[in-house]
Amino acid sequence: MANPAPLGLMGFGMTTVLLNLHNAGFYPLGSMILAMGLAYGGLAQVIAGIMEYKRGNTFGTVAFSSYGLFWWSLVVLILLPKLTIFSEVSEAATGAMAAYFFMWGLFTFIMFFGTLKANRAVQFVFMSLAILFFLLTANELTGNATLGTITGYEGIICGLSAVYTALAEVLNEVYGKTVLPLFPTGK
Repeated sequence: MANPAPLGLMGFGMTTVLLNLHNAGFYPLGSMILAMGLAYGGLAQVIAGIMEYKRGNTFGTVAFSSYGLFWWSLVVLILLPKLTIFSEVSEAATGAMAAYFFMWGLFTFIMFFGTLKANRAVQFVFMSLAILFFLLTANELTGNATLGTITGYEGIICGLSAVYTALAEVLNEVYGKTVLPLFPTGK
């Protein structure tokens, strides 16, 4: 069976970079980010999670399916209050969004421990993502614009690390040798 991890990592990585370019102040939130969240960040990761299930990889199933559904839930959080059919639904309060990001940060931090037998590249993706979620939590609680910009740049780094890991896995498999190192742990 094919390795579904690069698909999930690319879906996560590219969507994370694009959202965090917005968070860093490069452009406003728009349909491009929301479409990526639904399609590539969301659907591609759910598909990767299902493929990991078929391979018997519990960690990959939980990680990819959960983060795919994270993207769908984030898009729904943004769009639901804007739909006329749900006109009485208000935007999530900052405290609610802080709790949302904190729970995702806690989940990610605990999942990081599942990467300790993986390579350093995957470990970096998970640890930088946990940091990103905790920065998003702090940003929601403080509303500090500088912290928001810093969070955006950290998110770009996190997303690019996932893109690198995905491309390394693909190219290393295609060429049957290490083209891009993943920095194995030796365990």
